[in-house]
Amino acid sequence: MLTTLVLLGVLVAVALWAVGIYNGLIAGRNAYKNAFAQIDVQLTRRHDLIPNLVEVAKGYMQHEREALEAVVRARSQAVSAQDAAKANPGDPATMAALSGAENQLTATLGRLFALSEAYPDLKANQNMMQLSEELSSTENKVAFARQAYNDAVMAYNNKVQMFPGNIVAGMFNFVAAALLEIDNPAKREAPQVKFG
Repeated sequence: MLTTLVLLGVLVAVALWAVGIYNGLIAGRNAYKNAFAQIDVQLTRRHDLIPNLVEVAKGYMQHEREALEAVVRARSQAVSAQDAAKANPGDPATMAALSGAENQLTATLGRLFALSEAYPDLKANQNMMQLSEELSSTENKVAFARQAYNDAVMAYNNKVQMFPGNIVAGMFNFVAAALLEIDNPAKREAPQVKFG
């Protein structure tokens, strides 16, 4: 009788332990999905600003049609990648596709802004200045949202990969989520100092 009660107590303790870990894994997965939703909001804002920016630039940069079309194509690819990532946040393939598309969009926008330097009237245009400022502000918001997402993914991945959570994660097919790595256009390399 006493042995049965002890065995029953051990089974209940193990079951409660497993339920606690399982619930922690669910909470971690929900946290990184919620964090991705914040990225989604900021990327949508970024993507919505770009057609207005291109439209303003068209009036001044008529000889730069190729650069404008490249921005439109890159935006379209980024929106498609965002939609795929929204359907399955954390999936390594979709996160890699989103990262690549956003990096390409950032590069084409950089070329557009570099070309706009040759058009003083465009640089001085109030709409262009406002759109540029909003885009810059949105880039910062994307960076903050991406950091929150990556922090949530890291916390979740720790639960999935560390003992004893990895046992429960393996039993219920929890897999590690992928980080979102978007190049920061303002990223600078450290200067190299050489003596002699």
